Amino acid sequence: MPLIFIRSLMFNVAFYALMVAWLIVALPAYAMPRRAILGVAKIWARQNVFLMRAICNIRVEYRGTANIPDGPLVVACKHQSMFETFALVPLFDDPLYILKRELTRIPLFGWYLLKAGMIAVDRKAGARALIRMTREAVSKVASGRQLIVFPEGTRRPVGAAPAYKPGIAQIYADSGAPCIPVALNSGLFWPRRTFLRYPGTLVVEFLPPVPPGLARREFVAHITTAIEQATDTLIEEGRAEQARLFGGVKMTAAQDA
Repeated sequence: MPLIFIRSLMFNVAFYALMVAWLIVALPAYAMPRRAILGVAKIWARQNVFLMRAICNIRVEYRGTANIPDGPLVVACKHQSMFETFALVPLFDDPLYILKRELTRIPLFGWYLLKAGMIAVDRKAGARALIRMTREAVSKVASGRQLIVFPEGTRRPVGAAPAYKPGIAQIYADSGAPCIPVALNSGLFWPRRTFLRYPGTLVVEFLPPVPPGLARREFVAHITTAIEQATDTLIEEGRAEQARLFGGVKMTAAQDA
């Protein structure tokens, strides 16, 4: 465990140092077309995945990438960790996130988010803000972008009961785009609310896409079942690997908190 602490500390220092370095180096890209910023983000994301392997011995495996269709797309992703907020970016041509407006107020970082055309929402503004957010999301998906959505709204602990919100169904219905569900087990290796990073194989699985046209309730039921069942399988797989690595010792309650 002391080695995990040391590696986690090294990774976090490297992660944030790399972020600051790119915020400075990428300044000229701010004067370029939007895709220049996305290109920088893709490089940064790949470097972080490399650091995870090199420092923390976390191998990242992407499964089912052949299921990703071209063109406009809604990506419904399980959310357990900070990992999926950046690691999915290189896998899509023109990725788009919905994020808290507060993030756009961070110097440099927030400016890049706005330049990249991300959708900022004020969660305290009520229904009108959500309506504007949905309209903007639908418009940008219709233009050909891939919207990455966390249907539960926030990071969920490993093993927590699903809490899917209906907002994604509105975007799916109005955009007329297919939706690809994404399962993962990132919470075992990059848990929320702790800086510790645990070794093993972090798996992101892209499930068969859902074609447009399903009724909203049917759509939400479908992606909930698909994502949760696949995630449960990946969690079991990850726990079995951790048991082999650490002799059956449970990593930490932080993975389930």
